[in-house]
Amino acid sequence: MLEVGTKAPDFTLPDQNGDMHSLSEYKGQKVILYFYPKDSTPGCTKQACSFGELMPQFKEKGAVILGVSKDSVASHKRFEEKYGLPFTLLSDTERVVIEAYDVWKEKKNYGKVSMGVVRTTYLIDEEGIITKALGNVKAAENPTQMLELV
Repeated sequence: MLEVGTKAPDFTLPDQNGDMHSLSEYKGQKVILYFYPKDSTPGCTKQACSFGELMPQFKEKGAVILGVSKDSVASHKRFEEKYGLPFTLLSDTERVVIEAYDVWKEKKNYGKVSMGVVRTTYLIDEEGIITKALGNVKAAENPTQMLELV
């Protein structure tokens, strides 16, 4: 995981509509950058829907939400439409940003070891500095936890 107090690596990735987004374009706003394993899985859906439900409170606090996974733009579009997600999902199929933010790790699931995205959330301040870094977050609790930290 990246260190609190360090500059968040900038990036440019496509969203669920194919439009490009860079972290630097959010300068002046707080950014909740959350990494999740896969669209439309139970934990990821619960986390995304909770972020969506709390979106008005995040907006009040001047924060934007960016979700990142290695799923395709088309997968993100289906995920957004199915659950009415009101925030940006970024597609990192090449894992460039996932690896830059140190969330591609060895995981164990039912005794099977594989590589994958570890559910991680960063809070980045208006100047692009990481102020909170939370690894192995619980999908259901993470959005409420982040709302308290913003």
